[in-house]
Amino acid sequence: MYIVIKETLVPVLPGAEPFRHEGGEVGVLLCHGFTGSPQSLRPWAEYLAGRGLTVSLPLLPGHGTRWQDMQLTGWQDWYAEVDRALRELLDRCEQVFVFGLSMGGALTLRLAAKHGDAISGIVLVNPANKVHDPLAVTLPVTKHLIRSTPGIASDIAKPGSEEVGYDRVPTRAAHSLKKFLQLVDADLPQVTQPMLLLHSPQDHVVPPVDSARVLARVSSTDVTETLLEQSYHVATLDHDAERIFADSYAFIGRLAESVGREGAEAGG
Repeated sequence: MYIVIKETLVPVLPGAEPFRHEGGEVGVLLCHGFTGSPQSLRPWAEYLAGRGLTVSLPLLPGHGTRWQDMQLTGWQDWYAEVDRALRELLDRCEQVFVFGLSMGGALTLRLAAKHGDAISGIVLVNPANKVHDPLAVTLPVTKHLIRSTPGIASDIAKPGSEEVGYDRVPTRAAHSLKKFLQLVDADLPQVTQPMLLLHSPQDHVVPPVDSARVLARVSSTDVTETLLEQSYHVATLDHDAERIFADSYAFIGRLAESVGREGAEAGG
């Protein structure tokens, strides 16, 4: 697969392609993380698609090709892509849920704050809330001097499981992420939807304090917190993946009458 970047065809990394499945009247949008790709969420997307849901897993601009391509993008581009995908699902489905990993969790929270009751519920896995690197305060300057820093991909406990992501973090994009997370944090009180938040106590990319911050600031009253004891940051490819998949589907089943009815009939 190829995508066009500045009028040039650029190959997409194997496994990083977007995913779309046409299913029933309940839709799910999945948002991947910073410097990652749809590959990190594909098993989750396929699990949901296999249960008859309509599923959209877009490739964020600047991702899934080369880290240099990400230098040309910022949070406005990443958010515009998930917002576009959400609007497509809202036109197509009776109910829509949004799921996100890491920065994808932050994108999910902004969609929830902006779209309100149009979103029936959200599921967050190790959501990012802040760039904690002490050097982040220098990004407005260093982004002009240093093009990239070491990558953050593939923080996974499970042997043999790897994430398709960049081995470098573009500094211009990191600066944009920092500004985006500040906006998301300010809007957290506007998030009112039912929420399932799953996070890893051992996370070498996003510390647990980010999940605590989200839980403390959202206005949602229907909130479930789950600890992923066996996984690191990319928990959707880790030991707790099946739990994430099953719990998120049960979450949808509780809130979407048609899915809940079908699940009860299957169980009977």
